Parts: sequence; C-alpha cells; structure tokens
Amino acid sequence: MLKKITLIISISLLFLSGTVDNAFAQTRSPSFPPVINGGSTSGSIAFILICSALVLLMTPGLAFFYGGFVRTRNVLNTLMMSFVTMAIIGVTWVLWGYSFAFSPGNAFFGGFEWLGLNNVGLQPSEYASQIPHLAFMAYQGMFAIIAPALISGAIAERMSFTGYSVFVVLWSFFIYSPIAHMVWGVGGLLSLSGGWGALDFAGGTVVHISSGVSALVAATYLKPRKTFPDKLSPPHNVPFILLGAGLLWFGWFGFNAGSALEANNLAVVAFVNTNTSAAAGALTWLILERVLRGKSTAVGVATGSVSGLVGITPAAGFVTPIAAILIGSITTFICFYAVSLKHKIQVDDALDTFPIHGVGGTVGAILTGIFASRAVNPSGRNGLLFGNPDELLLELAAIMVTYFIAGFGTWIILKVVESTVGLRVQENAELQGMDISEHGEEAYNSEYTDKINLGRK
Repeated sequence: MLKKITLIISISLLFLSGTVDNAFAQTRSPSFPPVINGGSTSGSIAFILICSALVLLMTPGLAFFYGGFVRTRNVLNTLMMSFVTMAIIGVTWVLWGYSFAFSPGNAFFGGFEWLGLNNVGLQPSEYASQIPHLAFMAYQGMFAIIAPALISGAIAERMSFTGYSVFVVLWSFFIYSPIAHMVWGVGGLLSLSGGWGALDFAGGTVVHISSGVSALVAATYLKPRKTFPDKLSPPHNVPFILLGAGLLWFGWFGFNAGSALEANNLAVVAFVNTNTSAAAGALTWLILERVLRGKSTAVGVATGSVSGLVGITPAAGFVTPIAAILIGSITTFICFYAVSLKHKIQVDDALDTFPIHGVGGTVGAILTGIFASRAVNPSGRNGLLFGNPDELLLELAAIMVTYFIAGFGTWIILKVVESTVGLRVQENAELQGMDISEHGEEAYNSEYTDKINLGRK
C-alpha cells in the first residue's frame, strides 16, 4: 500500500511541476496600475523577504521548544516532525496549496488558477500592491509550514513518522487551505474582503485555533502514551525549551509585523504589540507560578511568552500597545489554568498544544473583537469597546466555524491515515524510543543517556 501511495504522489508531482514553466510567461493581468520598483516598494520587498525568513525560523524554533520537553530517546523524532513539515509544505504549497488557499474560488475554497504557480509571477496581486505576487506566495507558505508542525506536540512519542507525514499532506490540503481562504482569501466566508468581516491579522484562527483543535482531536484519537500518566519524565533539556521559545519570540515579529504586507506604520504597530504581549505573558506566568507554587520556572517563562504571542496574533494590527498588555496577560492567565485542567482530565496532549494554541488562539480572537479599533487600523473594524458589539459576535462565529472544520476534518483524516499507512507505532517501538524505531539514530550516545537515567534514579 505504501509503495502505491508513493508512486501516485510521485506521478502527481511530475504532472503538476509541468505547470511551473508557465508561471512567468502567463502572468495574470493586475487589476490596478503596476507599482514602480522604487521607494517604498523596494523597501517593502526587502521587508517581506526578511519577514518570510523570520517566520520560517519559527518552525526550527518550535522543534527545539518541543524537543526539550520529550525524553532523550524521542528528541530526534520530535525535531524531525517539524523539519519534515518544512520539506512537505515547501513543495505542496507551490504545487497546489497556495492556489487552493488564495486563488479566486468560492466562499470556502480557492480554485485551480494558480496550481504550480501558474499565473503567479513578479506582478503585484490582489492581496499586496507593494510586493510581487511571488513574494506574497512565499510569505504565506511559511504560515502553512508551521501550522501542522504545531500539531506534532500533541501526538509526540507515539505517532509513526510515515503516518504523520501523510497526515501533514492531507491536513494542509483539507483543513489549512480552506480556513486560510475563508479568513484571508478574497470573497472568503469570514474575510474582511467580501465575507462576514471577522478580524484575524496574522493567524489566530487560521494557524493557532485550527492546529490547536486538530491537536486535541489527534491526541484523543491516538489515545495516551503507554507511560501516561504514571511514568512520565520531566523535560530532558530545559535550555532547549528556552532556546526554542527565544527563536519563536524572534520569528514572531515576522509573523505579525509582516502581516502588514509592506514596510509601513501598521507594521510598526504590530511589531510593538507583539513584543509587548509576549512580555506581558511571560510576566503573568511567572507571577502565577510564584504565587501558587512558590517558584518561578524557566519552563514557565518560556510557556508564558508563547501564550502571550499566540494571544496577540489575531489582534496585532488592530489594537493599541496598552490593549496588547491586557491581551497578553489575560490570554496567559487562561492558558495557565487550561494546562492545569488538561492534567486533571488526563488528556494526553503531550506538549500542551491545545491549552496554549487552541485556547490561546480562541481567547485572542475574542479579545480582538473587544479591543479592535479603527483608530489603529482604518481598514479594520471597531470592537465592543469602541461601539461595535457585532464584531465580537462575528469573532465568536468565526471561532465556531474553525472549531467545526478543524475538529471534524481532522477526525476524518486520521481515520483515512489509520486505514492506509497506519498511525501509531507498536508498543515495543514506543517503549524503545521513537529515535531508534523510526529513524535508526540516537540524539545522545549511550554513555550520556545512562548518566541521565542514573541521576534520575
């Protein structure tokens, strides 16, 4: 079965790659006069390319963040789940993902017009007048990479590498692309451009809620690890966790500020809000730990900063820095208790993907509907505090749509993957460790591992 699937994918790639040669020859006529390559345009091109690189850096950062939490015998597998996502989506986004997410289609799904980057060249696009269409495609591709990588934290230490790889291909096509089109695509169901008018500046619903809900479904579907909950080990490398959180914080400036899509004042606002909310989140988690548990931890400051970053993502270009402090603090407060609740109900979401990204994205979207102000972004909408309670209702509606698509769609995809290539490794492979059983490698030599295990005893 695996050989047949590999053959089909290979043939499909060869077929679709034939369209790439026409990408520049058959460029789509812009609906506005072309912008002269100079002044702010040149600066915006440089800006968006740097932001694209920053967003890509977030996925290796996520790999280290997640990798520090797992046991020594599973760290390579955890890192690989992020890196293989960079490889898979790096290809599929060009071949079909971008077209189905952003090309003209209907309210739910893009069309076939930009398959293989056909009609995607150096001309401006409907989405960004100051940068080439190709640059916009590349930037959005980095979002498409990190979204499924986030899910890997929920199913760490037990999902087969082959099953995960197939899952990533299907999830990015059937879950990510439709949600991205509905929220950001021209004419999308939830979008500001012809849809309901829900606000999501940089991916609160598209990236964090979709991946968080899918992570919860996947963790529940796979069932707990054999060592859960009585034989779980503490994080094997806390410096990895801090390194990963630092890279995520750094890359998040590209994630949020870059979503202005040009080097302008809005990018400055999003940049400041990003750092402010992350700092507020880190402080809030440290204070909660100190008050409730007596000590503030390195893992806590890393988790709190990520919670603050998740919360501000949908609001970054719509709120003031003071509102960003409140959003970062409120989101982190709720995420702190969501993690505690997860442990109480014993759902084996291994690395807290849903409590941080699912819950954090949900809270951030709700708070966007409260704090958004057109004084910050005239292209947006006012929220509840500025006389528009309807916006809060729209955010709640967008959240419910995303929960349904991500939850139900992920369950179907898991069923398909389980019935074809399989999902979960055998019990002996899980107990041996995913690094050896799935990759035939070890992150640390046996002498180092023996010392760690001896110290724990």
